[in-house]
Amino acid sequence: MLTPAQAETLIEQHLACLPIESLPLTQAAGAVLRENIYAERDHPPFDRVAMDGFAFSAASAARNPRLRIAGIQAAGDPPQTLPDADACIEIMTGAMLPRGCDAVMPVENVQRSDGFAALGGKSQPWQNVHRRGSDCRQGALLLAAGTRLSSPEVAIAAGAGMARLRVSAQPMIVAISTGNELVEPGEVIEPHQVRRSNAYGITASLRQHGFTRVADDHVRDEEVEIEKRLDFHLRTHDVLILSGGVSMGKLDLVPKVLARLGVSLVFHTIAQRPGKPMWFGVSQSGRVVFALPGNPVSTLVCLVRYVLPALRAAMGQAPAEAPRIALTAPFEVTAPLAFYLPVRLRSDDWGRTSAEPRPTNGSGDFTALAGTDGFVELPPGPSTFPKGHVAKFYRW
Repeated sequence: MLTPAQAETLIEQHLACLPIESLPLTQAAGAVLRENIYAERDHPPFDRVAMDGFAFSAASAARNPRLRIAGIQAAGDPPQTLPDADACIEIMTGAMLPRGCDAVMPVENVQRSDGFAALGGKSQPWQNVHRRGSDCRQGALLLAAGTRLSSPEVAIAAGAGMARLRVSAQPMIVAISTGNELVEPGEVIEPHQVRRSNAYGITASLRQHGFTRVADDHVRDEEVEIEKRLDFHLRTHDVLILSGGVSMGKLDLVPKVLARLGVSLVFHTIAQRPGKPMWFGVSQSGRVVFALPGNPVSTLVCLVRYVLPALRAAMGQAPAEAPRIALTAPFEVTAPLAFYLPVRLRSDDWGRTSAEPRPTNGSGDFTALAGTDGFVELPPGPSTFPKGHVAKFYRW
């Protein structure tokens, strides 16, 4: 069996980068940038006044702190010129520093009377002035390709004059749950049936992580129906995420149906718990199929551990190392398999974050995941990992 790291590597090797599309800034939040963004001008593009007050020459104010008010300048106005050394100009935050001035006194430190401004406190050159180019110079790299765009990045792109951005196109994804026992929420349910919950968890996670083109489907454990539906989805979607039908039972029909449809197996089973029977393959047309085990905890763990990182990589997003976090209590792993332990994050009085083990009652016990923040990856057992053991953390 593959280790989790080997499975991750194989998935990366079989993924193609998604195509590029151009989006207006208003639609770019959450997208992955596929071009570098450079500074259009110096930042700030001029000596920018940092607060409301009065602009003046610091050298002149040192000799005479009572200055004649020669005018007023708002942000967005062309710069005025100081008429003489004994004058000042009332100025607004964000305005261009008037010519002949090199300092600004805040309005609350100025006494105004009879057209004069009496400056309070000491004056020195460039006080309360955001100097031109002090943030970055024209042509500097502001955002690199592979950056996921959140509100600061969108604002930076706007400041660079970019009306549209080249980003990764969203993949067409379908979450498919298999099983005769599954009943939709809200429908009448028999004692021998269970609710169809996995697909809702998968689609919620995908949308939570910025994937918007997401559909779902339910297929019964009937070979002809499975083949018909999977054939349709392989022609209409980029990514298929299946839940159920991949283990070793007589009605685990998904692997052989996928083989008939031309999907090449890359691997089947990973040395981990939960989620050991996970299946991954690629079609001749480049569609990727993640067939996850049907137990709910297994489904969500495999989704977060393998599928989400793979989708981010396909969108060109720069990889991020999983953070490491310490356990708040010891935990025993008995099987010779990597173990994924749900945890709740805790912070102590010094602001240090650690992981409180919240084990489930088996891979079917998805109710135990309520209130957890994710899971940690523990090495294969048998071993008892002590309090303070540091492990990789994966957030839901």
